[in-house]
Amino acid sequence: MTVYPNCKINLGLNIVGVRPDGYHDIETVFYPVPLCDRLTVEPAAGETDTLVAEGIPVAGNMAENLVVRVIGMLRRDGFAIPPLDITLEKNIPSGAGLGGGSGDAAAMMRLVNEMFQLGMEKDEMRQRIAELGADCPFFVENRPMFAQGIGDRIEPAEISLSGWFLTLIKPDIFVSTKEAYASVQIKKPNKSIKQIIKSSVETWKGVLCNDFEEPVFARHSAIGRIKETLYAKGAIYASMSGSGSCVYALSRTPIILEGAFGGCFRYQCVL
Repeated sequence: MTVYPNCKINLGLNIVGVRPDGYHDIETVFYPVPLCDRLTVEPAAGETDTLVAEGIPVAGNMAENLVVRVIGMLRRDGFAIPPLDITLEKNIPSGAGLGGGSGDAAAMMRLVNEMFQLGMEKDEMRQRIAELGADCPFFVENRPMFAQGIGDRIEPAEISLSGWFLTLIKPDIFVSTKEAYASVQIKKPNKSIKQIIKSSVETWKGVLCNDFEEPVFARHSAIGRIKETLYAKGAIYASMSGSGSCVYALSRTPIILEGAFGGCFRYQCVL
């Protein structure tokens, strides 16, 4: 069985507090984007799981990949899942703030739930997958969601970007999430993201903000310059997604990329 896990962008991201456990409370809107990986799962030819990675290179130990950890977690909790042969073609860049790994994990849980008739409803899948990442529950729903807490408390967001051109630019720069959180300034926003997104995209510039941008741009000025260039080329709204390093733009017409963003991952689509 083959599925195509997509990624997301963040519409705004406010850091609103620090919890007793050291994690930060945020508010943001997760919005699904049709840039997809390809995940194929079949009963194994042998007696153990295998994972073959294709496409964009995946760093780290394959045994720690989130799609493998989903299987281990479910077996630990008593679900009977036979050995699997897994092929993961990565088209979503990692370290981008796009949630590609979390999307893969949620897709794996939905897939094996269907393949082996595990009987999990969405609520149960959201609860279980949260163990692997704060944004994983969003990908179980996979529709625009307003997120609070550490990103795990989600509710539907009434917003559609249908018809907007989306441009994603991911430079070859790694931004440590831990580093980004350590440098961010905690402040109460003047206006909730939930309120801002009720207004048209044309009003978002300078109002719908990502609190990670200031510290990340200070350390990686090239990321800030990408945002500036996207505005210069006709973006109506541009922002870094999550803690970076991907920058996205929304525009009414395609942004011409020729001669710009050399060496960067690029993706364009109509939402």
